[in-house]
This record gives sequence, C-alpha cells and structure tokens, in this order.
Amino acid sequence: MKYWTLTEADIDRIAIGCGILGTGGGGSTYHGSLRAKALLREGKRIRMVRPADVDPDAQIIGIGGIGAPTVGIEKIAEGGEGVRLLHALERHMGSKVDALLGDEVGGGNGIAPMLTAAMVDLPVVDADGMGRAFPEVQMTTFFIHGQPVQPAALADADGNVLVVTDATTPKMLEKLLRASTIAMGCTALMTTAPMSGDFVRRFGVPHTTSQAWSLGDAVLAARAAKADPVEAILKQSGGVRLMRGKVTDIGRRVMAGFTRGKLTVAGLDGDAGRTLTVEIQNEYLVAREGEKIITMVPDLICIVDSETGRAIGTEELRYGLRIDVLSMPAPVLLRSEIALASVGPRAFGYDFDFVPMGVSADAPAVPYYEEDA
Repeated sequence: MKYWTLTEADIDRIAIGCGILGTGGGGSTYHGSLRAKALLREGKRIRMVRPADVDPDAQIIGIGGIGAPTVGIEKIAEGGEGVRLLHALERHMGSKVDALLGDEVGGGNGIAPMLTAAMVDLPVVDADGMGRAFPEVQMTTFFIHGQPVQPAALADADGNVLVVTDATTPKMLEKLLRASTIAMGCTALMTTAPMSGDFVRRFGVPHTTSQAWSLGDAVLAARAAKADPVEAILKQSGGVRLMRGKVTDIGRRVMAGFTRGKLTVAGLDGDAGRTLTVEIQNEYLVAREGEKIITMVPDLICIVDSETGRAIGTEELRYGLRIDVLSMPAPVLLRSEIALASVGPRAFGYDFDFVPMGVSADAPAVPYYEEDA
C-alpha cells in the first residue's frame, strides 16, 4: 500500500491549511501541531493513506473535538483521550479498527486523528466528512449518506469515557454528545461509528489533508517570497476576497455548548466605505453587506490575517484586527440537495435557500505517496 509519511514540515503546512479550512471553528491548530511534532520526535510515525487505497472492508472511525472553541483555546487536552476512545469502541465492538480519519478537516480537528494514530500506529485516511468545519455532529457527508448512529464515544481530559450504544437519529446523537460535553467542561474528544473503507471512498470528501497541505505550502511560499499570502490562498483554493478591513465590533458568547455571535468589519484600502457582517455559530456561517447576503453556508467563509495569511478563529477575534474575509466553494458532496437539508442555510434556521459562489472541485492528493517500506 502507498503511504505519505508526514514530517514536521508537513505538519506546519497542514496546520496552516486546516486553520483556513476551519472557517473559524474546529479548534486551534496550535496545540495539536506541537503535539504531532513532539510525537514524531519520539520516533512515532504519522502515515496518510488515500481513500482509493483503503481496503473496502477496513473498519475506519472518525475522531475529532466537540465543544466551544472559546473554551478549547484555554482548556488544553490531556493527550490520551483518543486512545481511550479507540479502546472503548474496540471493546464494545469486539473487533479492531484499521484506520482513522477526521470527521472534519477544519481547525485542530484536522490534526486530532493524527495524534491518536501516531500513538497506536494506525494510518489516517486522506479524507473527511465536511471539507471544512461545521458546529454539529450530524453535519457530515457520512451521516448524510447513512453512516450508522452507534456506537459512538466521548472522552475528556479527566479520564471520563462515555459510549453511546443506542441513539435514534444522528441529530439525537448530537444532542446526547453535546449535553455530555457541557458536563465535561464544554470541550471533549469524540468518535462516531465505524465505517467501511468502501463507504469512506464513496461518501468522504477526498484528499482534504492534501488540500490543507497545499494551502499551507502556498502561504509559506508567499511569505518566503515577500508576496501576498492572501492572494496565494485565493489562487490555490479558487476562492474570492469579500473584503479587506478592520474588526470594528465582535459580539460573542458561549451558549448551549456553542460559540455564537456576530462580527462587523469596516472596509480598508479599496474597500473603504463598505461594511460587512459575519454571523457565527462556532464557524462563520453567513456574510452580509447591509441587507444583501454575499455568501452563505455550506460555502466556506474564511477569515485570515491580512499580512500573514494566518487563519483567525472565532475565539481570536478582537477589535482592531486587520483581516481579509474570503469565500471558497464548498466540496461537491455538500452542494447536493440531500446534503443541503443538513448543512444548508435552512439547517441553521435561516429563511433562505443556498446560492452557490464559485465552482466546486475535489482536491487532488499530494504527490508524496510511496510504497510502504
């Protein structure tokens, strides 16, 4: 089988790209990238495998954080949560897991499965269920296309592990895990039910870790060349710049296990005189200019530092930040009619239908996959 064995330089690039794809959520990549590099220095390995190369009968689980990003930036993970989740699920199933992936590539959740995989020496599939970050458990291409609801599991930094053996729907699973996460301090690590390799091939968003790597590589190359990293992001992603401006207001609160709020941006340079508002539920959901809706979920709204191209999460927003607000087209699987029922504007309570921006295209895998030694 062909694997891409990650280096510390790869982790740096993936962390930048996952931050961008996080659309404000998914948690900070900072702690996860430090832990990933520390594991590599200990002699552990992180191996990526393309979805097309996975055995059709392999058992694959998704691992990622759940909770409010504003809490997660202060409440640091213990480190062994993923291993406890994996072992709890294997004991319940009476069988072994063959590979891991991230339910969402965005933010720290794009790195989370790598940490557990390194500790137990399992490969990570170069795919996820969102191509970005979303605030709720059921908002994945996997659940949209029939992933089993149970067993699922939740673990916190204090050693508590919860296994959900029965849930009636993906939405009910979200409610059960969300309530338990609040009891655990508003941040925890979770896993959903095992999927077959064939299922992941058909319904995963392919090569999203490769996409994150490519975005991070473009940013670092632009910085080294003293070029505009934001333009590099747009060129790599096929996205558009909605505004360059300054944060003039941010209202944000933790409510029912989510970070909710609204951001106001006043235009600078060529955008002087314009005002943009962005609505938040863990992620950036809708951008408006006055009463006009500019772009909306599931298309990506990404906010980055105007000078460095570094992603700005919802938990980092503050008055005076100079930012660029970008929009990128959502993956093909998120724009289907069946997907929009779960991740379109109406799924978040808005009274309007999705209008796409840009053209969707699946990302290619990076060319670094080689035969395993």
